[in-house]
Amino acid sequence: MAVKSRKTAETKENEVFDTHATQTTTPQETAAEKPPAAKKTKTDKKILVIVESPAKAKTIEKYLGPSYIVKASMGHLIDLPKSRMAIDVIHDFEPEYITVRGRAKLLKELQGDAKRSDTVLLASDNDREGEAIAWHLKNAITAKTAQVLIQRIAFNEITPMAIKDAVAHPCMIDEAKVNAQKARRVLDRLVGYNLSPLLWKKVKNGLSAGRVQSVALRLICEREKEVESFIPEEYWTLEADFMVGKAHFTAQLVSWQGNKPELRNEAAVKAIIDQIAAVACVVSDIRETDKTVKSRPPFTTSQLQQTAANRLGFTSKKTMQVAQQLYEGVNIGSARVGLITYMRTDSVRISQVALNEVRTWIGEHYPAELPEKAVEYVLGKKAQDAHEAIRPTYIIYTPDEVKDHLSKDQLRLYTIIWERFVASQMNPVKTKTVSTDIKAGAGIFRIAGTRIIEKGFYKVMKLLATKEDKGNPYPVLKIGDPVQMDKFYPEQHFTQGPARYTDASIVKTLEEKGIGRPSTYAPIISVLLDRYYVTRSSRQLIPTLLGRLICDMLVEYFPHVVDTTFTASMESKLDAVEESQLRWPDMIREFYDPFKDQVEEVGKTLESFKGSLDEMTDYHCEKCGRPLVKKLGRFGYFLACTGFPECRNTRSIPLAKCPKCEGDIVARRTRGRGKEFYGCTNYPECDFISHFKPINETCPKCGYFMVEKDDKKNGFHKACINPKCDYLHSPDDEGLAGTEQRSIEQVALIEDVE
Repeated sequence: MAVKSRKTAETKENEVFDTHATQTTTPQETAAEKPPAAKKTKTDKKILVIVESPAKAKTIEKYLGPSYIVKASMGHLIDLPKSRMAIDVIHDFEPEYITVRGRAKLLKELQGDAKRSDTVLLASDNDREGEAIAWHLKNAITAKTAQVLIQRIAFNEITPMAIKDAVAHPCMIDEAKVNAQKARRVLDRLVGYNLSPLLWKKVKNGLSAGRVQSVALRLICEREKEVESFIPEEYWTLEADFMVGKAHFTAQLVSWQGNKPELRNEAAVKAIIDQIAAVACVVSDIRETDKTVKSRPPFTTSQLQQTAANRLGFTSKKTMQVAQQLYEGVNIGSARVGLITYMRTDSVRISQVALNEVRTWIGEHYPAELPEKAVEYVLGKKAQDAHEAIRPTYIIYTPDEVKDHLSKDQLRLYTIIWERFVASQMNPVKTKTVSTDIKAGAGIFRIAGTRIIEKGFYKVMKLLATKEDKGNPYPVLKIGDPVQMDKFYPEQHFTQGPARYTDASIVKTLEEKGIGRPSTYAPIISVLLDRYYVTRSSRQLIPTLLGRLICDMLVEYFPHVVDTTFTASMESKLDAVEESQLRWPDMIREFYDPFKDQVEEVGKTLESFKGSLDEMTDYHCEKCGRPLVKKLGRFGYFLACTGFPECRNTRSIPLAKCPKCEGDIVARRTRGRGKEFYGCTNYPECDFISHFKPINETCPKCGYFMVEKDDKKNGFHKACINPKCDYLHSPDDEGLAGTEQRSIEQVALIEDVE
């Protein structure tokens, strides 16, 4: 079956490629599907297609015939200058655009190509940024040659049929969408270029503030305060092993003397055990519950980022990078194919063609799981519905079919997109849950198990499968059956505080609050990390001291700028501009005048925090002997000589003493992926490294340094780095010998570190 489907896919692609190569149509194609042929003139002019990226150009070029030239603009060629605000705040905030530095040569080449062409098709992405790119290109080309016909084409997927249809149905540039992009760009420029100089003056040179990023920073900082203020409380659970014949099963105490058990300490648990240790046990109740689990809709951008973070461990930035590769095209055998639709969308809508294709595939492979009608999903209230949901462009390209042509990351991301889409059009899952109560004196122990009655869409779930998808066994018992109690398992726990934000949870929160758009979620996180306002540890986003200082300052003096409701309302106004319901200069004026006054007032009254983040140390410069000061740089804190600028010596901050040679343990990064680890400054003479961050504490048992660790059982806790020491400082105190420790004998490869 796999061989047959692959052959079918390649045949289909080759037919389309042949069509473009010869500029003829198959008997099944209509005239509307055929790209407009270039006009034959004495100069034999061709049709120029301008896309954003070389990868996309490479894919589309294979779909079009010899009459087409496909070039890439490499994103924006014309934009606001970086060195100044370039916004006329007097005359309706008109922006002053220039050619992006280093892009003049490329723009000139595209203008020359356009002059030698009969028609120019602007094929940038079908969103606000893409529309603005097309608008700027049109103006730049028209300025050099007014004779050439310039048209806009848009598509949701990079496949032969989609490109042919787009070329056959060109349109005009959407001025309203361009205005929405212009408004967003001007708004962000006004905020950034007014707040950033204020931060330079009052806090530290090189800082910056952004409209949406500052709101995200506030969310992360407020969550960190909740984490720090949380006080864990002790509680216990009690499980017991039971036997029925040769069958063993474990149940948990859920009721004591008719109420929910409150096991606040070990003494309370032991008291219960003493009362029921010798009592006769019997099955007192059995309840069966049937449940229907419906499939979820295809991915939107935020859902894809959340799922990729939770299931694959991808950052939002990595998810979008890999998705971009799948969208722009990869080589599958002799064909180059865009494997997924456009990856920036907030819609769950699916085209009728795609629905027909997936239902046909399900009918062939899982006929029993094909619903009578296509499954429809409701759009979110805030969805713009500009693009379809993220789905595979060809359902016959299953993950197994393309695995030999994709990188590991590409395959994993494509697999969850493919599985989610196919599952979305399959029958629901039906399960039966059996809950069994066992009476033991005044206590009730309960065990529950789930059995899958009808697998439904679970049949296509592999990478997206969970333990629940497979069900869990339960004993077959009857009410009144006697059971024998075998062994007790009391266990200590501590209540868990609020979790820090991760890429997945911050994206979910931003989406729920209406902050940002599908195209901005990943950049928001990246900017906060790049500015060192936030760091990432074990996937958690943790605000730095600098980030918290900036946040506190913005919250106190510019509360409306970092207010989630205000930011969400600005996003709604940008949507209104795109829908031609609001003039963009009016919305900017309403915001800017009071904002500018506030910036001027704060600049006069706010005390300076400059130097407040610097800290004198006991270390001295090994070059000139002067004291070293702890300073904050682009990648965190470091030690710098107080003799600057005469002496420019810097070095990493020692975090602990090396247990092997008494050298200093400092943070280091691998060359390739820049992953942080901790090694001795005496390397290569000393090969000690740790992948856990040292903290400023020593083990009370052995004197080695302590590190931060994170595991499912204990959460974040402190542990001794010495593998021979059983000391663990966590909510459940010292014990727990045998906790997994990373060996101090690990050796870093010279080629992998710097």
